[in-house]
Amino acid sequence: MEVQRIVLNSRPGANRVPVPENFRLERATLPLDLKEGEVLFRTVFLSVDPYMRCRMNEDTGVDYLTPWQVFECLDGGGVGVVESSRCSEYAVGDVGYSFNWPWQTHAVLKGSILQKLDPQMVDGRLSYALGAVGLTGLSAFLGIREKGHITKGANQTMVVSGAAGACGSIAGQIGRLDGCVRVVGICGSEEKCKVLVDDLGLSAAINYRQDDIPTRLKECCPDGIDVYFDNVGGPISDTVIKQMNNGSHVILFGQISQSNKDLPYPPPLSDETQETLQRKNITRERFTVINYMDKAEAALLQLSHWVKSGELKVLESVINGIENMGVAFCSMMKGGNIGKQIVKISD
Repeated sequence: MEVQRIVLNSRPGANRVPVPENFRLERATLPLDLKEGEVLFRTVFLSVDPYMRCRMNEDTGVDYLTPWQVFECLDGGGVGVVESSRCSEYAVGDVGYSFNWPWQTHAVLKGSILQKLDPQMVDGRLSYALGAVGLTGLSAFLGIREKGHITKGANQTMVVSGAAGACGSIAGQIGRLDGCVRVVGICGSEEKCKVLVDDLGLSAAINYRQDDIPTRLKECCPDGIDVYFDNVGGPISDTVIKQMNNGSHVILFGQISQSNKDLPYPPPLSDETQETLQRKNITRERFTVINYMDKAEAALLQLSHWVKSGELKVLESVINGIENMGVAFCSMMKGGNIGKQIVKISD
């Protein structure tokens, strides 16, 4: 079978912004003589995510992610439909997903490394398995539950940076559902601000490209900030931390503003911000969702319930065609998406 796939054409360099030309579409042949335990899938959706930026470097900087290799097929979150199977757990028409799915129009995968997907879990929207009811949703849910220390009735205020992105858009809603009386999102456009307030029910939104962030934070968070879901790092996070209350909590999720810089993860803080954390006894601990996978099943059930009940709204930006994987990735890294960035490969 002839397939199309995306390979890493070149590395951008540790301190440079990725461009679509770093990715290349090519044709390849996929053998159809399946071995015992293998499954042939037609790829339906693929995911692009900020964590992939470090995989473009020769060294990812973390021990749980391997670098992509130049001229080799890339991989990430994917979902597909079975076309043929030599695995007893998968029949033609079943749906499976994996976070090591090759960026190909069809893929032969071992059933043992896949997760079988019940479409009812995602309300019939298969792409949700890569977002709200998948690793993205898990990261927001478990990050907040494990590191946020939200208590209903405690009059807490939560701030989310990167609030209109894949994880941030879920995290802000979970903060509200878990009992924060105010949830304020920080994002990069007036359109995104409107979506956060009107569609997702956040208390307020701040446009970091136009607004005076310290002033707007004081207006939107009159009682200070108790929980900060940090998706971006850098100057925005320094500004938020200055207004956090004593004994508050930073959920250190992503540092996308620092992704194109050759820095350790998490990037070092300024002396002033470090002093604020110590003086106010603010916790700021690195969060890695893979350390909490024993809680994943219950978390996914809760996320699924919220999605199906309409309590959790799901935002997606969808680009069509495997040839646009590089375009989708680069757009996402520059904030071109609202919600989860998905690439649709087939119907």
